[in-house]
Amino acid sequence: MKIVLLSGGSGKRLWPLSNESRSKQFLKVLEGPNGQLESMVQRVWRQLHNAGLANDVCFATSKSQEEIFRNQLGSRVNVVLEPERRDTFPAIALVATYLYSIQGVGLNETIVIMPVDPYVNDDFFDDLVALPNILAQSDAKIALIGVKPDHPSENYGYIMPEQQLKNDKPFYMSVKKFEEKPKKEKAAALIEQGALWNCGVFAFKLDLIINLLIELNIPIQYDEMLKQYNKLPNISFDYQVVEKIDKIAAMVHEGKWKDLGTWDTLTSEMGNKVVGGGIVTPDSQNTHLINELEIPVTIIGASNLVVAASPDGILVSDKQQSFRIKDVLKHTDHRPMYEERRWGYYKVIDYIKYSHHNEVLTKRICIYAGRNLSYQYHWKRDEIWTVVSGEGELIQDGSYRKVKSGDVVKIPSGSKHSLRAITNLEIIEVQTGTELIEEDIHRISMSWEDILKSIQV
Repeated sequence: MKIVLLSGGSGKRLWPLSNESRSKQFLKVLEGPNGQLESMVQRVWRQLHNAGLANDVCFATSKSQEEIFRNQLGSRVNVVLEPERRDTFPAIALVATYLYSIQGVGLNETIVIMPVDPYVNDDFFDDLVALPNILAQSDAKIALIGVKPDHPSENYGYIMPEQQLKNDKPFYMSVKKFEEKPKKEKAAALIEQGALWNCGVFAFKLDLIINLLIELNIPIQYDEMLKQYNKLPNISFDYQVVEKIDKIAAMVHEGKWKDLGTWDTLTSEMGNKVVGGGIVTPDSQNTHLINELEIPVTIIGASNLVVAASPDGILVSDKQQSFRIKDVLKHTDHRPMYEERRWGYYKVIDYIKYSHHNEVLTKRICIYAGRNLSYQYHWKRDEIWTVVSGEGELIQDGSYRKVKSGDVVKIPSGSKHSLRAITNLEIIEVQTGTELIEEDIHRISMSWEDILKSIQV
């Protein structure tokens, strides 16, 4: 069995902490087993390790999320990168060709697709392991996992069972049809008929997808698929595959399952009412504060609120109305002010666009000990670094020197440079230029060893 975790998201549903580069699954607001804060993806990765499944996992995501994956899960995690962000069918097709033509996975192998961020207990992964048996026993082409609803919700899709096929473990049903996010009244009626919440987890044999790609005249070799990825139909896996299959089985998960997709549902699973700097008074019932700013926030006598503050903005919302944030922000378009990278993170402190087409961007950058920036240069900006804490190694235009707190480094446009942290290293970076964009980064080498070799230090 191979497990594929899909990671996407537009970054709007948990604004202002989430953005285009840090979707909800990467927010470190959940309490881990030792009291430390962890993200949804770190939680799922820990659970997969505990279940002995980590070696059979790969993640499918866009290039924009690669560095935050490396930052949170380590450099060895298996990630398949989409050349551009598209829907779930192209993403799954790409991973299928990777497993088939690069890893040599057999056509009879069971492939399990699941979201990267379900909030479940460890027993969920016991059911995950049972999916190959469900496929074999039911003779179905696809096997799903469904959960018995505890209330009618408009936020989930529903699986309508046709008949019960098995009474003992593992327990599964045949699927009659699907209902996608019905209104509350209809959802209540569906539950009366035995409907299940659709967890977005489904299993199939690899040959199901490979044969479909051949039928659609889509490449089954990974390298060729990458070249033609933009030509694939931009459609969900449910519409392209699942709804056209005539025999589907659904396994019933009896344990906990939540989609922490809104501030209301996410805060319900947070261990602390306050994350970051601030105070929530005891008479503020069911109110949570999540603050990533250096400025403290105080909430007095205000109940049923979520207050979230980050460099991207500040949200104050009634919890039950927090789902509206995506619609409220749909016409806004701001660059992310906080990003996690494979080497650490940065926060935008200030950004000014002057009338004479000059821009100034100030960042606080933290590079973790032992990690480094790529050896790179820029054409459209100059940079000045001020080291405020820690020690590091600087390579600039082939020259090597150490830097420490108080040092200032000038990097004109076209100058090749890299920085490695000996201890945790914090710098203030001031960029000036005509167009301050992330695309103006021209990377020469990524690893510190390759950089040293290239300059013969």
